[in-house]
Amino acid sequence: MIQFLLNQELRSEHALDPNLTVLNYLREHVGKPGTKEGCASGDCGACTVVVGELQTDDTGREHIRYRSLNSCLTFVSSLHGKQLISVEDLKHKGELHSVQKAMVECHGSQCGFCTPGFVMSLFALQKNSDAPDQAKAHEALAGNLCRCTGYRPILAAAEQSCCAKPADQFDAREAETIARLKAIAPTDIGELNSGDKRCLVPLTVADLADLYDAYPQARLLAGGTDLALEVTQFHRTLPVMIYVGNVAEMKRIETFADRIEIGAATALSDCYEALNAEYPDFGELLHRFASLQIRNQGTLGGNIGNASPIGDSPPLLIALGAQIVLCKGETRRTLNLEDYFIDYRVTARQESEFIEKIIVPRASAEQLFRAYKVSKRLDDDISAVCAAFNLRVEHGVISDARVAFGGMAAIPKRAAHCEAVLRGAPFNNAVIERACAALAEDFTPLSDFRASKEYRLLSAQNLLRKYFIELQTPHIETRVTAYV
Repeated sequence: MIQFLLNQELRSEHALDPNLTVLNYLREHVGKPGTKEGCASGDCGACTVVVGELQTDDTGREHIRYRSLNSCLTFVSSLHGKQLISVEDLKHKGELHSVQKAMVECHGSQCGFCTPGFVMSLFALQKNSDAPDQAKAHEALAGNLCRCTGYRPILAAAEQSCCAKPADQFDAREAETIARLKAIAPTDIGELNSGDKRCLVPLTVADLADLYDAYPQARLLAGGTDLALEVTQFHRTLPVMIYVGNVAEMKRIETFADRIEIGAATALSDCYEALNAEYPDFGELLHRFASLQIRNQGTLGGNIGNASPIGDSPPLLIALGAQIVLCKGETRRTLNLEDYFIDYRVTARQESEFIEKIIVPRASAEQLFRAYKVSKRLDDDISAVCAAFNLRVEHGVISDARVAFGGMAAIPKRAAHCEAVLRGAPFNNAVIERACAALAEDFTPLSDFRASKEYRLLSAQNLLRKYFIELQTPHIETRVTAYV
């Protein structure tokens, strides 16, 4: 059984199909059709809902953290122990919520299909920000598409509703909601079981290891932003899933003198602060990693584990010399991330083995790290090419070089020939040009609808030139740039 709050209503579910998304649960099982399906792939934001989770801050104060999510990519099993809020829950005692009023008064809605999603993104922004600036508003709304109004009136609604936010019914009931969430906090393995399909929800790494050993055919479910597409886009059935999002040990971020350890189930939005503090280019790229809804759901371990050749984080992590800790039963092994990827969607992971954490070295003064993403859109788009450069230059000579790319091969991959040209050579334009030529030996990219093979290779070479120019003229700041 799993339990969660549907606004303030306690829901206990056991026999639901684990492949059921929150979107379809709301529309078909509880009669709340305000949440809309626009794309079923997490691209349009029409299905946005908000999930509240009990959190304890550094001072020990308990509070509820509200996050916007794409309900079309969220399986119901991931709600265990949380609060689900849909657009129907905002109106209170016959009065529209302040974000709804702002959308009306600023003329932010025309056909209205996308409006519930915008409203829920604004609601999350209001709850999480005091007087948010325009950049915060853009970030909160970047995952919501409108085909009618343009975005000026919607941004005006964000300013009106979030810069002078009034208290609402959620504020008034916060203590009560905290108490109710504490009362349903999971204490044992949860489960959804429809007879022929099941999803198990462990609470500890040890339980996860035991379950995965017992069900090696199970699919591990973290954020689900990739896995859910098998159900919503390819209409496949997932007979057994194990949801890892309630394993607290795998959601920790710990900083040591020489490294940062990030639990594999840590949401990408939670990774931002730690990674941005060490590597600002990593932080900049995370801002462009899909939408806020996706970053609130997707995990760093999932972005590695799905072994996509166009995942945004692996090239950066490889260039930084990151490692992963793999767990199987009571056995753990540490592997350089670059050795995890073997071939297209093929990894070094053994049966019943899972990524427990990612180890990222701390930054040093000698490192010259930059990252760049080439995509058709600035926000909410997949890379055509993702590049990461990490050089050490001492007395004008490149003492070490780590260069990694995504989108250039069947796996995220280091540019070995390019690195060989750079290593031990003077850091000058002639060497950079030879290194650019060497990239043609490292990669034979494919052509697809995102870019041709010629465009990819030329972009990779130009990004290396860009890296050199930026370091020679540090006043030029055009990092993590999109090219059309």
